[in-house]
Amino acid sequence: MKRIGYHGVQFHDDDVVDAEADVATTEKVAAQVKKILDDHGMVAEFVAPRLGEHPNTIDGGYTSNDPAMRQYALDRSKRTIDIARMIGTRNIVLWPAREGTYIREAKDPVLATQRAVDYINALLEYDKDIRVIGEMKPNEPMDQAYNPTTGRFIALAYKTIDPDRVGVNIESAHALLAGIDPSDEMAFAMWHKKLWAVHLNDQNGLKFDEDKAFGAVNLRCAFNQVWVLERYGYGRNGEMVGFDVKAMRTTKPEKRYQHLINSKEIFERLLTIVRSLDNTKIEEFRAARDYESLEMYIVRKLMGQ
Repeated sequence: MKRIGYHGVQFHDDDVVDAEADVATTEKVAAQVKKILDDHGMVAEFVAPRLGEHPNTIDGGYTSNDPAMRQYALDRSKRTIDIARMIGTRNIVLWPAREGTYIREAKDPVLATQRAVDYINALLEYDKDIRVIGEMKPNEPMDQAYNPTTGRFIALAYKTIDPDRVGVNIESAHALLAGIDPSDEMAFAMWHKKLWAVHLNDQNGLKFDEDKAFGAVNLRCAFNQVWVLERYGYGRNGEMVGFDVKAMRTTKPEKRYQHLINSKEIFERLLTIVRSLDNTKIEEFRAARDYESLEMYIVRKLMGQ
């Protein structure tokens, strides 16, 4: 990753060390991972508890009807915090993969909302320095998720014991699956000063979460994401640009990093275009309500004219 131009890594807890490892093993392996990062001049951006794939959380972690399973989710998340601190980050990302239902009668939705706040509060109390970053998604693997959008999670953030330590990670595809423009989600979060991470990628329609290379499907949608991030100073306080992308299933092994290389190149080219915009001209188009000319101005920029 360093060789292809990246300087940060995003981890799940069990990417660092096996989820069932004891305390001594966890400390030893985490120290080894930290040394690898340091030796390559890289950093850990965040660590996320992988709650969506364990048998204990098939009915949800913190929203499970089973108190033992809710306790498992909390204990594993606290251990994730320990691992994060060992490898040098205070950012904990929560992807509520199974915090929802296949049938709405399966859980009490009001109680589920309270349990989400209680869970976040428990993490904030466990470590007074961490930041909890929610990554919302409307569906899959659950049919319907609780708190499916950025706005929902930000509303929860203000009900926690320390709202200043609760923010969001916006994934392009997750917003598209919810029928929302990702750049609008990012702008909303930035207005709240809570956009602390991004997962840039692309999505070909309302189907499964495809994690395509950023900008590979809808270049103009990607442009608008880069535009809002650049215009409102994303990254100036240490935020990173992350790509949650997957290689095509037909990719040959020797090209296994090409989707990462492509996503970075597309982002950087779009950033160059954004920085070349004539903001005075844009404001003139807006003032004249000449949106047809504004649209063509943007499209010509994307065509390299």
